[in-house]
Amino acid sequence: MQETPQKNRTIMSIIAIVIGLMMAYLIPFLAQTSLERVLEHLIAHIDAGNPAFTSGLKLFDFFYPVWRALIFVAGAALIVISQEIKKGTEWTYPLAITLFAIPSIGGMFMFLPYVSFVPGFPLPLTISVIGLVGYISFILLRKAEKVVKWTRLGVLFFLGMLTTHAFTIGVGAQRTMATRPGYPLYKDFTWWLFNWAGEANWVAVLLLFAAIPLLAVGKRKGWWLAVTGSIAILMINVPTQLIRTKTLDYFYGAILAIGVLVFTMVPYFKKALLEDENVPE
Repeated sequence: MQETPQKNRTIMSIIAIVIGLMMAYLIPFLAQTSLERVLEHLIAHIDAGNPAFTSGLKLFDFFYPVWRALIFVAGAALIVISQEIKKGTEWTYPLAITLFAIPSIGGMFMFLPYVSFVPGFPLPLTISVIGLVGYISFILLRKAEKVVKWTRLGVLFFLGMLTTHAFTIGVGAQRTMATRPGYPLYKDFTWWLFNWAGEANWVAVLLLFAAIPLLAVGKRKGWWLAVTGSIAILMINVPTQLIRTKTLDYFYGAILAIGVLVFTMVPYFKKALLEDENVPE
């Protein structure tokens, strides 16, 4: 951060304060309004003859407030570290990127029910955009070669999308498991495969999210976490999609995982991504 011009650091500090305040005092209201719309339309969807979605009421009523709390605390943290960002303290950059990722990922998760059964403007996209403004601007404002900036922007964007998708896959699996035929038993292999895939995606989320601050500064540990999480998702999503073909959810996850792997494993991008690529292990 010290090599980043003072003007850029000042702008980054202001961005951290403004977005931090929005995360603390605007996004909680957006999240609550979004939740109420989801619950209202989900109840109508259930009453229309879709009882299998009943479990979604408890899951959404739990996870929306959890993401709201995470975003609130992340906003407070951005305000707290804003002056250190201005000074150019090195640790603030990967931390800020991680804090911006929280509303980006959480907002996208809150948005996905709108695709299925909530009409009107998808309010959670606003939450996601607020986080992405900080996420993208910090990557571009920090001093680095253009190829490094754009490579890191690409991999971090795909990492965020894949993290969101994998988290949502896990929530969807839990919703379906709670209302499966013959609960608590498993009717056949396809049902416990569904549960296996959902929880494997959740485990991969931990690796992918942990990779974000490390890859933001080109650390090899982040590369290993991102590659491992992405390959794990490919290994479970591809067979699950082939066996359970009612939707393309697992296919979309596989595509996002491939996007991460392109930016991490293609030599040209890998060299630009990692600061120590030419240093022997």
